Amino acid sequence: MALRARLVVEGYIIGQHKSPYHGFSVEFAEHRAYGPGDEIRHVDWKLYGKTDRYYVKQYEEETNLKAYILLDTSRSMKYTSGTVTKLEYASYLSAALSYLMLNQRDGTGLILFDENIQTFIPPRSTSSHLNTILKHLEKPKLGSDTEIGSVLHEMAERIKKRGLIILISDLMDNQESVLSGLKHFRHNKQEVILFHILDRKELDFDFNARTRFKDMESGSLLTTEPWQIKSSYKKRIQLLQDVYKKQCRKQLIDYVPLFTDQSLDIALNSYLNKRQKLG
Repeated sequence: MALRARLVVEGYIIGQHKSPYHGFSVEFAEHRAYGPGDEIRHVDWKLYGKTDRYYVKQYEEETNLKAYILLDTSRSMKYTSGTVTKLEYASYLSAALSYLMLNQRDGTGLILFDENIQTFIPPRSTSSHLNTILKHLEKPKLGSDTEIGSVLHEMAERIKKRGLIILISDLMDNQESVLSGLKHFRHNKQEVILFHILDRKELDFDFNARTRFKDMESGSLLTTEPWQIKSSYKKRIQLLQDVYKKQCRKQLIDYVPLFTDQSLDIALNSYLNKRQKLG
C-alpha cells in the first residue's frame, strides 16, 4: 500500500510538471508557488532550474490543516464487476491522499466506518504517522450495513477544530440522512470533499441475460430480465447523482463522482484544488 500510494502521488506530480498549461501548481512539502508579495530571496533557484517554475521555501508552521478521511467499509463497498472492488479503490485513494497530505505536513486522520465507527485514528503530521494509517488501509475489515448519516453527525460533534473532511463512500444509504450529516459539518464551518465511488456497471447497468441481483447488505434477492428495469434504474441512479451534486453545490461541498476504472489523478486534482483554496 505504501508503494502504491507513493507511485500514484509521484506519478501525478511528475505529470503536473510536464504540462505548463494545466493551470495548477503542486504544493511541495517544503515549497509553495511564488506569489505577489513573496520575497525574491526565498525563491528556490535550484528547483526553478528543474521545473522552470518559481517556488519559495515553505516552512512547517505555514501548513497547519487538519484533515479527516472518512472511509465507508460497509458491505456494499465490496461490489466489483472487474478486478478492483469499490473498497479497494477507496482504500488506494485514501492511501494516496494520506501520503500527499503528510508530505505537505498537514495533520491527517482516518476513520473507518459502516453503521458505526470501527476505527478512529486522530490526525498527526509526523512522517511516521503514515505507517499507522497505511496499516489500517492495507486490508480494511469489511463491515456490515451502512449508516452514513449517524456516523457523520457523531464525527461532526467530535471534531472541534476547523479543518477538512473527506468522505469516501458509494453513498448507498438514505440521501436525506447523508446530506443532513454533511450539512452538520458545514454548520461547524468545516470544509468538505465528497468522493462518490461507483463501479461502472452500477451506472451503465450493462447486464444482458436474465440475472439474479442480491442486495449485499440486506441479502434480499431479485431475479429479472435487466432490460425490463434498465431504464427506470438508470433514471434513479442519475437522480441520485444529480441530488448530491445540487445539494453539495448549495452547501459549498466539493462533490466528485469516481468510477473504479478511473485514474486516481482525478481525485488528487480535486483535493489539491481544494487545498489551494484553503491556503
